[in-house]
Amino acid sequence: MKAVEVVICGAGIAGIAAAYHLAVRGRLRNVMLVDERPPLSLTSDKSTECYRNWWPGPGDAMVAVMNRSIDLLEELARESGNAFRLNRRGYLFATAQPSVVSRFQHAAEDAASLGAGPLRAHATAVSGYQPGLAEGFEDQPSGADLLTDPSLIRHHFPYLTPDTVGVLHVRRCGWFSGQQLGMYLLEQSRAHGVRLLEGSVEGVETTGGHVSGVRVRATSGSRTIGTARFVIAAGPFLRRVARLLGLDLPVFSERHVKIAFSDGAGAVPREAPMLIWADPIRLEWSEEEQAELAGSEARRALLADLPAGVHGRPEGAVGSTAVLALWNYDLRPVEPTFPLDVDPLYPELVLRGMARMIPGLGVYLTRLPRCRVDGGYYAKTRENRFLAGPLPVEGAYVIGALSGYGLMACNGAADLLARYLCEQPLPAYARAFRLERYEDLAYQALVDRWGETGQL
Repeated sequence: MKAVEVVICGAGIAGIAAAYHLAVRGRLRNVMLVDERPPLSLTSDKSTECYRNWWPGPGDAMVAVMNRSIDLLEELARESGNAFRLNRRGYLFATAQPSVVSRFQHAAEDAASLGAGPLRAHATAVSGYQPGLAEGFEDQPSGADLLTDPSLIRHHFPYLTPDTVGVLHVRRCGWFSGQQLGMYLLEQSRAHGVRLLEGSVEGVETTGGHVSGVRVRATSGSRTIGTARFVIAAGPFLRRVARLLGLDLPVFSERHVKIAFSDGAGAVPREAPMLIWADPIRLEWSEEEQAELAGSEARRALLADLPAGVHGRPEGAVGSTAVLALWNYDLRPVEPTFPLDVDPLYPELVLRGMARMIPGLGVYLTRLPRCRVDGGYYAKTRENRFLAGPLPVEGAYVIGALSGYGLMACNGAADLLARYLCEQPLPAYARAFRLERYEDLAYQALVDRWGETGQL
């Protein structure tokens, strides 16, 4: 086979975005995507499809790259006629604890200092608070609005539990159709010469320490594709593919599962933002259920406080009743296996958690609705910052460890990766996402004392 300029392993959203930014924006020709599965079918289509520029430090690297990624999303939405239905409804964090309201304020002040936009506090009913629009993304505020007046909260968010004492509406956030975005990027890439080969990468050849070819096993047999540049965009298989180069990347996986159900009762308004409960939750169980859970070593933890962060949002166009919801209460590292093994109790647990924030969902607890359950894996680094840039083997690159934020970050990460391959100027945040950051002793010490990672 004729040599190609770049071979990309993985046709998930990271690989497709990389192909787009190399071929369309970077004007490289003869780029090839290799994947044994159809595009966007392993974990990229299991997302809640949201985005945000709301990230903690240290430093402003995450906010800066997310602002860049959202800028690119908005450019793509404009040029495509918003084919992937980008909105900017925002993320709404809600709490029943006054101490958490103080944390909201501090987090918003920190985010403002990092470039996420200003904090606007609304402590009275007479307020300049501007609700988000249900559709579209233009002419919306950035930053965040902190609402602490009970009547103001009830006026705008009457579906929240009555004991809510504060909400933080983060504004440069929302969601879109990840599948439509991915297909748009893929179509544009193909129009600029990108090819998709169905097969699995089984080896990487090097000559003099430099990538010289990629061995691919396809239905027609094995072949070697000559190339001087190889990009690993293998999602949850990132670490496995890197071992073909003799590299052990500092990446692990967490299970990620969501549910979708029909909210016929209308408990979640169709115009609602992404809704996140910021308090730990102790679920209410009957005496019989408590006894059953206490007798199970695997289930006993469900009697204690479960982590904050259960969240969900309405899904679909006008007329839809679908709601997506998830709760990452089990964060143990796991080895990626497919099909995903899902706890049969998960849908009930998520609904119980969501009902703490939105009491109207309690109607479904006596008879659970039919839930569609799917999921994948968060491939992540210890501090939850992705990898994008060159690897120690000359001609090898990586884009991955995008955790649960792959759709929102894919364009920013791919733009950064393309700058390396196309030898374009790098942004100030580039070093924060290089693998070699782990060689810095000061950075190692920083990771050891890392606090909030921004993971929902």
